[in-house]
Amino acid sequence: TPAFMNVATAGAIKGAVSAIDLKEQLHARVQLCNTYHLHLRPGDETVKKLGGIHKFTRWDGPILTDSGGFQVFSLAQLRNIKEEGVTFASHIDGHKIFMGPEESMQIQSNLGSTIAMAFDECIENPAEYSYVKASIDRTARWLMRCKNEMQRLNALPDTINPHQLLFGINQGGTYEDHMRRIREMDLDGYAIGGLAVGESTETMYEIIEAVEPEMPKNKIRYLMGVGTPANILEGVRRGVDLFDCVMPT
Repeated sequence: TPAFMNVATAGAIKGAVSAIDLKEQLHARVQLCNTYHLHLRPGDETVKKLGGIHKFTRWDGPILTDSGGFQVFSLAQLRNIKEEGVTFASHIDGHKIFMGPEESMQIQSNLGSTIAMAFDECIENPAEYSYVKASIDRTARWLMRCKNEMQRLNALPDTINPHQLLFGINQGGTYEDHMRRIREMDLDGYAIGGLAVGESTETMYEIIEAVEPEMPKNKIRYLMGVGTPANILEGVRRGVDLFDCVMPT
C-alpha cells in the first residue's frame, strides 16, 4: 500500500477496459465489485455457480466487495431500517428486498471475494447527533453479527473462499467515537465510511486525522469512495492505505 481500487460495479469496468488490460497495461492490483448490483443481476447464486467473482470477472488479483449498504441508502427511494436490517425496493423493477448483516455476508460469500465489507448504515450528512449515535450503535451491533456469520460461512464445505476477510466500517459523521469500539472486534481491516458525501475536503481531512490514531497500526486502513489525486495524496499523508473511486471510469 498505498493502493487504488478500480471500481467494477457489476464485475466489469465501464469504458471497455478488460480485466486483462487492467492487469497487464495499467498494473492495477485490486478491484472493487458492488454486492448490491451483483445480487440484483446476474444474482449472487449465479456467480457462485460460475465459480465465484474471480472466475466471473477473469480478474485473478484481490477483489473487495462492498456490503450493499451504501447502495441501499443512496439508490432506494423507499426503505425501512430496523434492528434486523433494511427493507427496500429494487431500483431496477421495484420488487421488495430485505438485507441485513447476515444476508450481506451470505451474498458476499456466494461471490467469494477476497475482502468482504461489513453491513452498515451510511448516514446522511449532516445529521442530528442523536440520530448518528443511535445509528452507529446499531452499526456496531450489525458488525458483530457480520463477524459471527462470516465465521459460520467460512466453515461451510461448499464455501468458495473459506479465507474471506472482513473489514469493519467507521461511521458517525463528525463524531469519531465509533472506531474505538470496532477496533476491539479484531477485524482484518478497517474502513472510514460516511465521507466524500458532500462535506468540504477540509472537514474530510480533519475527520481522518481524528479517526486515524484510533485505527490499529497493523491493519489495512481504507478510505471509502475517495477520490481525486489530491485527496489520495492527502489521505496517504494521514496514514490511509486503500482508496476507491468511480471518477476515473
